[in-house]
Amino acid sequence: MFSKLAKVANAAFAVTLGAALLGTGAGAAQAEPGPPVVGGGSGIIIDNQFECTVTTVGHDGAGRLVGLTAGHCGDPGAEVFAEVNRGAGVVGRFVYSNHELDYAVIEFEPGKIIPVNRIGNVTITGLGAPAQFPMIVCKEGRTTGNTCGISWGDVFGSNMETWSQMCVVEGDSGAPVVIGTTLVGMVNAYLAIACFGPEVGTNMTAIIDDMNARGGIGAGYTPI
Repeated sequence: MFSKLAKVANAAFAVTLGAALLGTGAGAAQAEPGPPVVGGGSGIIIDNQFECTVTTVGHDGAGRLVGLTAGHCGDPGAEVFAEVNRGAGVVGRFVYSNHELDYAVIEFEPGKIIPVNRIGNVTITGLGAPAQFPMIVCKEGRTTGNTCGISWGDVFGSNMETWSQMCVVEGDSGAPVVIGTTLVGMVNAYLAIACFGPEVGTNMTAIIDDMNARGGIGAGYTPI
């Protein structure tokens, strides 16, 4: 996806929101009572090295508890920790990563998280079509929290991505993009300058269509 983005952007600079490096001063992880609460907008730590944001948590057609995040955050087998409670240990693993659409599927271990549909100021009640100009979209990211902006729509007619004017930086990768309470996409990149250049993200319709066509873990996905 982002190799195509770089071509059509010509002289502009498309910056993929590479997973933020885990802060070196984080200190030892302390376990808190009970499983961590995780939903769209939650911070996750991948392989004890990188930080990204969960797009959504729900069940696939086989009843497995799964979640989505950006594809550049990890490859199959990567371990997932909940940022809110690293001491809880591994709560899931990447089982699929699509670098063309830049999304990944996480399978959570039974009983290791409490899945929710609201984190911060974003609630997810369903999935919807991509945002069009001049709709207002919002996101909840582990780095910059809740920000909103105008949608520029599918600027280059890719049928995969939508551009918007939301503030995003590293670590917000995978953050849910919503219109009201409808999940329409995820955060993947920004153009040129963080929080000033437009944000670019994959549409949920493209992700769901790909998961269903591929089959396996994630197919038939429904959010909590």
